[in-house]
Amino acid sequence: MQVLLALAVVGPLLGAVSALLPAPPGLQGRDPDQAVLRHGVTVTGAILVVTLLLAAGFDRDHAATMQATTDISWIPALDVRVHLGIDGISLPLLVLTALLTFLCAVYSYFKMPAGPSPKAFVALILVLESGTLATFAVLDLLLFFLAFEMVLIPMYFLIARWGGEGKQAAASKFVLYTVLGSVVMLLGLLLVGLDAGTFDMVALATDNGRGLSTSVQVIAVLAIGIGLAVKTPMWPLHSWLPDAHTAAPTVGSVLLAGVMLKMGTYGFVRVLLPIAPEGMHTFAPYLAALAVAGIVYGSLACLALARPGARGDLKRLIAYSSVGHMGFVLLGIATMTPTGVNGALFANIAHGLITGLLFFLVGAVKDRHGTADLDTLAGATGAALYGRAPRLGALLAFAAVASLGLPGLAGFWGEMLTLFGAFDPAEGLSRSAFLTFMAIGAFGTLLTAAYMLVVVRRVCMGEPPARPSGGTGLGTSTGLGAATRPESAEAVGSAVAVVTAPETAAPAEIADIRPYEFATWTPLVALTVLAGLWPAVLLGLSDPAVQKLLAGGKS
Repeated sequence: MQVLLALAVVGPLLGAVSALLPAPPGLQGRDPDQAVLRHGVTVTGAILVVTLLLAAGFDRDHAATMQATTDISWIPALDVRVHLGIDGISLPLLVLTALLTFLCAVYSYFKMPAGPSPKAFVALILVLESGTLATFAVLDLLLFFLAFEMVLIPMYFLIARWGGEGKQAAASKFVLYTVLGSVVMLLGLLLVGLDAGTFDMVALATDNGRGLSTSVQVIAVLAIGIGLAVKTPMWPLHSWLPDAHTAAPTVGSVLLAGVMLKMGTYGFVRVLLPIAPEGMHTFAPYLAALAVAGIVYGSLACLALARPGARGDLKRLIAYSSVGHMGFVLLGIATMTPTGVNGALFANIAHGLITGLLFFLVGAVKDRHGTADLDTLAGATGAALYGRAPRLGALLAFAAVASLGLPGLAGFWGEMLTLFGAFDPAEGLSRSAFLTFMAIGAFGTLLTAAYMLVVVRRVCMGEPPARPSGGTGLGTSTGLGAATRPESAEAVGSAVAVVTAPETAAPAEIADIRPYEFATWTPLVALTVLAGLWPAVLLGLSDPAVQKLLAGGKS
């Protein structure tokens, strides 16, 4: 188990280095570009197998205990250690990261985004995977920071080199926001580590803030929380996200939404809740208020983009929906209760599955039509999917209703548990304030349903055809008025054909779901249904670890 976890973290880095080296003559094949893309599929597939073996060997009866641990001294003077381990909180995120990266590699093998050499593309995807897996596996504050920052450069280049319109500005804005937030976060991590005398996250969590004064905890939560809030992203620090998603290639959007946003919320749970509980208690009401503001803001932004005539971009709409969904995650964390935190962790995984699927689908629609503009897709001559690509339309509708929280699918449980947590927050938090937050969050679920159903109606069904003015035109126009005379029958037929031709013309055919798309998207659909019907598969892992984390390291 120790070797498997270390291999999961280091393996993608080794694969990235080998992707940049010349391929052996016997493995190049006829197309070197396809050879390096196959290399990406092979490496990410091997890492997925490793994480599944970790999951199979994980002791669910002791999900609160760190397993597969490695603890090696790295910088003795600062007590910085190469400390790795997984519990019921981090294991699902490891598997989700490995799964989405593998699916992105498979998708790119068949649909490589336009840009420079695939060598750099594959290497960047693998470096991104390594940094994300390391973030969820390391148990030292400084290593956590290094892994947290390791993903920035790969994502910057994925957007800037393989993105679409406005890619340079979007990539620069992404890096600017995240780097500024990370500088403040580093100061908070150093304050905690130096004041407590250790950077070991397990020791700090067991101490449960007893070695830190209240003022130090408050400052640490403020500093670290800013960096985590930018990555989450939390309103009003979210403005980099819509631009990044709109410009990013399809696989970049999937990884950004599916795994990178989870790094911020994971930091709140793994670092701030157990290490600085008094500081979190101070800021919890403000965190909850910003969370519900993000829920409503994200939903209203989506409604504005979805309305006819707004020229809204479908990728941008899904990006704003992420602001709202991550607001539910932050609300659950702010309750500081087992119910709320478990709901936040469940919503993390559900969002990764559902929004990853949505970005795959929107990317496929954009590839087929050259645009993600909602007005174009919904127009009478646009891409009404039910009639032109029924399977693709049905799958987009499925992902949309999963995103709005339909019972029986994964999106339901996380939102429900976070609202339950807000109904009865931790001792010392204002119940009346959190009841207000719960009511606003519940209203946000209605807004989410509204904009998702508008998207399904417009994109999958299309806009209803405009009715001709002045009645049917029969018997009112000069040409058709002669229809009562037998000698004018031919003229009548011609005029009727002119009137009806635009409405009866068959829409142009587009490709429905292709085999490689079916193979890529099916696991996300299956897991969305599985998590919705059997939530215990995730809650059974996270609940013991959350109970221990909130109890100060005591089972």
